[in-house]
Amino acid sequence: MTALHNITLQFQNAFLRLTFFLICAAALFAVSATLLSALGVLPWLSMQAGFGDAPVTDAGMFIQIGLTVLILMLAFYLPANARMMALENNHRKFALNMHDISDAYHMAHAADRGGLFMMSSEFDAVKERMAFLRQHPDLQKLEPEILELAAQMSQISHELAETYGDTRINRARSFLQQRQEEIELFQKRLEEAQVIQNELRQWTRDVEMEETIAKSQLARLRDELFELLPELSAQLQAPSKDSSTKASSVVAMSPPRAAE
Repeated sequence: MTALHNITLQFQNAFLRLTFFLICAAALFAVSATLLSALGVLPWLSMQAGFGDAPVTDAGMFIQIGLTVLILMLAFYLPANARMMALENNHRKFALNMHDISDAYHMAHAADRGGLFMMSSEFDAVKERMAFLRQHPDLQKLEPEILELAAQMSQISHELAETYGDTRINRARSFLQQRQEEIELFQKRLEEAQVIQNELRQWTRDVEMEETIAKSQLARLRDELFELLPELSAQLQAPSKDSSTKASSVVAMSPPRAAE
């Protein structure tokens, strides 16, 4: 689009210059022809014209004079148009120069941020930057004044380039990247801890539930055992009485056998 716009502007400038030349030539020819006709050297323009049915005598002469005056009026506007064209061209050149200065300044500032320039004094720093810009392959067609202005701008912004140098920016980016990685690792560990906590909570609930079930089963077993104890005690007391009588009779009969 930029190339097409430049081609259109060039075509417009060429057409305006051609129009300017043609109007000047036409004005010169019309004035010369009218003067020669007035002096009788050339004949006047002959045309048949009229208002309604009444013919106008010498209509060609009046038309020739009118065209000459009109062309002269157009010619008087040419200096103003030339000044406008000059202002437009200067504006385009100024815009082009500012664009070139901006490009050269960005290149010099980028090199300054990379620590390429080492001179400390202002004069030597500007010379160093101008030498760098002259040797740059993309800036070979620029004028020395543009390069000098871009070098001065780069030298003025040296403190800014030193503050935001590539080394410091890379260090800050690496530090922020490490912090980001640490935050992501911490977030990951936090999620794992949350999962473990949920598992432990669920496990604790399961153990408590199983413990409650075991306690209820133990209580029911105890109650059933207490219900069975009276019957067992009664059954244990009856056999114990029979065994005691048998033991006494055996004891009573044993001495006579010993005597015999």
